[in-house]
Amino acid sequence: MSEYDYDLFTIGAGSGGVRASRISASYGAKVAVAEDRYLGGTCVNVGCVPKKLFVYASHYSEDFQDAAGYGWTVGEASFDWPTLVANKDKEISRLNGIYERMLSNAGVALFNGRATVVDPHTVSVNGKTVTADKILVATGGWPTVPDIPGKEHAITSNEVFYLETLPKRAIIVGGGYIAVEFAGIFEGLGVEVTQLYRGPHFLRGFDDDVRNFLAVEMRKKGVDLRFNVNIARIEKKGDVFLVKLENGEELETDLILYATGRAPNSRGIGLEEAGVELAANGAVKVDGGFKTSVDSIYAIGDVIDRVALTPVAIAEGMVLAGNLFRGEDRILDYADIPTAVFSQPNIGTVGLTEAQARETYSAVDIYASSFTPMKHTLTGRDEKTFMKLIVDQKSDRVVGFHMVGPDAGETTQGIGIALKCGATKAQFDATIGIHPTAAEEFVTMREKVPDQANKQVAE
Repeated sequence: MSEYDYDLFTIGAGSGGVRASRISASYGAKVAVAEDRYLGGTCVNVGCVPKKLFVYASHYSEDFQDAAGYGWTVGEASFDWPTLVANKDKEISRLNGIYERMLSNAGVALFNGRATVVDPHTVSVNGKTVTADKILVATGGWPTVPDIPGKEHAITSNEVFYLETLPKRAIIVGGGYIAVEFAGIFEGLGVEVTQLYRGPHFLRGFDDDVRNFLAVEMRKKGVDLRFNVNIARIEKKGDVFLVKLENGEELETDLILYATGRAPNSRGIGLEEAGVELAANGAVKVDGGFKTSVDSIYAIGDVIDRVALTPVAIAEGMVLAGNLFRGEDRILDYADIPTAVFSQPNIGTVGLTEAQARETYSAVDIYASSFTPMKHTLTGRDEKTFMKLIVDQKSDRVVGFHMVGPDAGETTQGIGIALKCGATKAQFDATIGIHPTAAEEFVTMREKVPDQANKQVAE
């Protein structure tokens, strides 16, 4: 009989924590999970799931307009924000219930409350002390807002899904994928959108051609996209907000959404007191097996600040469960992780950017194409799709894939498998395309982009 109440006690019932707990229990471990907010974590409640539902909702405005080109007469359309929010809430509640049943069916005990680490083998939940052989920290991340005068007037992605009314005007601050996605969501729902980013260009870390291409497409749709701009202060002026920029300009708006990043949610839960080492930004430091500086305490997901994606947290949970309770000795491979941004149009990417590839390989070949999607040959909409392949010249292996266009995420998932298998450009070329689709472009690209034109290809 174990000297502890549980073999594993997980703090946080998000995607990573739930997966690690369920799989550990399936391997015979006695497991408990504590959650003080909502089952499913950020992704299910205030992230991926409601965000994509909102993306779907926002795109109907264009779909109604485009229908005319195909012979449809669409009557007067109107949008009701409370209906969308209510239907979204209903779906999230359904998913919360699924997570609860998954834990229960796996035999995992659920503690509804805030857990804090007391020592390397003890946690406290709702005033109750519980012991465990291993403790797993899977507490995710939390949105951050810069410390500027008037910051209390801004909201984050935590609150945006629960707005009582849809604003007529919105300022979105940030250059990451959350900011880009909400710019598209609000614009599609009829909001006058201004997006501000303090840097020279948004989506840092993505391929430069993708970044440039998306900026053009977003501006076509009406987003007022401004770079090298930052807010100095926010003031409430009656029913609106007055935003004063560092360059002296003033803007009026009905809502200010800060999407300037998320910090690891590691403070105030006893980690440092128990000897767990944290990075300067609060990230829990772990080794290749997700062990912290304390042998009995582990961490996965956004709180370790490696790759803040739900499927990555799930994969980390799978690896950890196998290593702890199945005798495995696995290290998670973070290379070639497919990624989608549900901007409008969407981004899909896997592998290296062109800049990364040129730093990694002695010579690379670039294949790129920009065209009007078949759908818009009848709608007349001025929206383009962009596709790009990056190939290591020496091995002929495709090392980078990038797309901006409808359903880019769907296309990218399949290409991600190919890159993980080490597919070459010759194998892409030997694959017969599905006609007529946009995706067939990736197996019909034959002309290399001249080196001197690489930077202009998306313009």
